[in-house]
Amino acid sequence: MTDKDEKKLWGGRFTGSLSDITERISESIRFDSRLYKQDIAGSIAHAKMLCKIGEISQAELESIINGLKKIESEIESGAFEFLPAREDIHMNIEAALTDRIGDAGKKLHTGRSRNDQVAVDVRMYIIDESKDILILINRLIEELVNLAAAHIDAVMPGYTHMQVAQPVRFSHHILIYAWQLLRDRTRLESAVKACKSLPLGSGALAGVNYKNDREFLKNELGFDEVNLNSMDGVSDRDFVLDFLYFASVLGMHLSRFCEELILWSTSEFNFIRLSDSVTTGSSIMPQKRNPDVAELIRGKSGRVYGNLFSLLTTLKGLPMTYNRDMQEDKEPLFDSIDTVILSLLGMLEMLKGIHINKERMKNAVYSNFSTATDLADYLVKKGLPFRECHEISGHIVNYCEKDGKDFFKLTVKELKQFSPLFDDEITEILDPANSTERKLSAGSTSKIEIINQIETLKSRLGKDIA
Repeated sequence: MTDKDEKKLWGGRFTGSLSDITERISESIRFDSRLYKQDIAGSIAHAKMLCKIGEISQAELESIINGLKKIESEIESGAFEFLPAREDIHMNIEAALTDRIGDAGKKLHTGRSRNDQVAVDVRMYIIDESKDILILINRLIEELVNLAAAHIDAVMPGYTHMQVAQPVRFSHHILIYAWQLLRDRTRLESAVKACKSLPLGSGALAGVNYKNDREFLKNELGFDEVNLNSMDGVSDRDFVLDFLYFASVLGMHLSRFCEELILWSTSEFNFIRLSDSVTTGSSIMPQKRNPDVAELIRGKSGRVYGNLFSLLTTLKGLPMTYNRDMQEDKEPLFDSIDTVILSLLGMLEMLKGIHINKERMKNAVYSNFSTATDLADYLVKKGLPFRECHEISGHIVNYCEKDGKDFFKLTVKELKQFSPLFDDEITEILDPANSTERKLSAGSTSKIEIINQIETLKSRLGKDIA
């Protein structure tokens, strides 16, 4: 029998055959085949439950389990043939099982629908894939913490509006992304928790005409609770949206990080140098070192945004309960999972070989009046209101710009033109090298606060970072 002649498992009430275009638009096996492990695990649990409630015998259960495990082994070795005419992963596995073990295979779908079957498969898939993603997020946080600790004394300009603002430690800047990733990790954990409400046993939508044991299924598959509304169980895709939202925010964070790596690696900034392993050349300009990996990760953020909006749009007008439109949840999900994993691996590769140009960062701090706020705060401590101090500091900046003066080398005599409160201490105040240690607030850019950040991040990760 050819694939074209494949008898549909649902075909009892039909006499005609499907058109080619209906076959093509209906099949999902080209992408949902990756659910095979979860589909088989769900089917084994369902078979055990059927045996427990007396719907199949122990011998039939053993035959089903052995058959499913053989199919799983063949899929993993590449020997299993997926047939598009069997539409999806569920039908491919069930039909192959029935071909091999006969009537016992036909009993497997008792008290189950593809509607609750796919709902549990996708939940389990997100749970499984999230374990690897969580490991990569933790590794990236570790790399950032290690990078900050290794360069804790490097000082660079901090920016607002892409203008030099105040001196900060490079370690303080780079740890921004560790904190963002920590929040991403929390969002991922929340998305995984949303997956752990069991829909299996809901049937097509109304429940099933068997006294099934959903608590047994919950425990067998490692879920936290049983979904208590069968219609919600088969129609809910909020958990996919939760994951896609996590992926979108993570993609945004990685994109912002990549944008800075791209800027910092330009000859104009020259704060960092990315390794040859993550840069490429030009086909026409031999001098180029293009930050392709950073640019591509930055670009992929738009892709994961699109996946989130794609599914939101698919779901927004659907009546309850299951509709075939929901088949469109998988490709955005799978693509986002693949994109997140690849992007995190790319970030790790970039950080592994990054070179920090401390001298260039230090030199860049001596520009654009980076200690003008320190000067104003100095006058505050002399007793003047901050707004008056701010105005005096602004006049001094204007003086330097008009007369071509070096702000950082102004003499006490020059400064006394603006206020009699200036004394010899101002020389130390103007020097950007001293600015970070004057920051006394918790969470600031001073060295002691950076050390506190590093220790806190290590604690949040739940282990020491070498």
